[in-house]
Amino acid sequence: MFGNIFPNMSATISTTLNLAILKLLRPLVHLLLSNGISYHAFSDLARWAYVDIAFKEFGVPKRKQTTSRVSVITGLSRKEVQKLRDLEIPADADTPKRYNRATRVISGWIRDPLFSDHDNNPLSLPLYGEASFSSLVKKYSGDMPVRAVLDELLNTGAVVLQEDGLVKLMTRAYLPGADKKAKLDILGSDVADMMATMNHNLDPQNISPFFQRKVSYDNIPEKFLDQFKALSSMEAQALLEKLDRWLAARDRDANRGVQGSGRKRIGLGIYYFEEDMEKIPDKTTQGDNQ
Repeated sequence: MFGNIFPNMSATISTTLNLAILKLLRPLVHLLLSNGISYHAFSDLARWAYVDIAFKEFGVPKRKQTTSRVSVITGLSRKEVQKLRDLEIPADADTPKRYNRATRVISGWIRDPLFSDHDNNPLSLPLYGEASFSSLVKKYSGDMPVRAVLDELLNTGAVVLQEDGLVKLMTRAYLPGADKKAKLDILGSDVADMMATMNHNLDPQNISPFFQRKVSYDNIPEKFLDQFKALSSMEAQALLEKLDRWLAARDRDANRGVQGSGRKRIGLGIYYFEEDMEKIPDKTTQGDNQ
């Protein structure tokens, strides 16, 4: 069955890619089934993505991409390609905007000396005034209303409104809490970034690979999980805050005087993973630092 999917590839590459696809699909299908997304709905989205990417990224240099060529490289009929090309997938611009603005507010709260102490500990802020929550929001959230940002951070537990009227930051990172819609949007964005990095590193024409590493061991007693979670969270948060300060100093939105041509989005993502090896037979005990 799988041998005919990639006819132009060697048997070894085809088999390896098939296995990699199945590894990618298992958690994705679990997510889809958990949220009531049927195979047919996923298939429609996959076909649209094939056509969209084929048109935008797989054209012949200096020649206009055609429906016929997209039909050939995707395996879809010309009629289906044209139908999918005319179909617009709805986009949700509000959720990522809220997430990005809330993240910027918390980031500024931590690193801006106007809103934090000498040890980069965020100060509790009055709602209004020179060094206040209102001035923080206006400086780092763009055009988002102060009340909307406050409500967002209160709802997620990122801040609390104390009895003395001061707003206190409770976490050094914005997490969307019970907002499943926001969590799903973050999942899509973060996984897309990770896949883009891997695509870059797999392309033999890219002589400068992006950073891609992980550390894992598969024979760790359960009693050490909480210790590793705490250690990895502390170290990762410290690194991310250090990188955030470096990037913020060079970002045009945060510093209007930054000079330079071009516009790039850059960053670094860190994630924790955990798996119960007792449910997976015939695994060789080993450690790796890749």
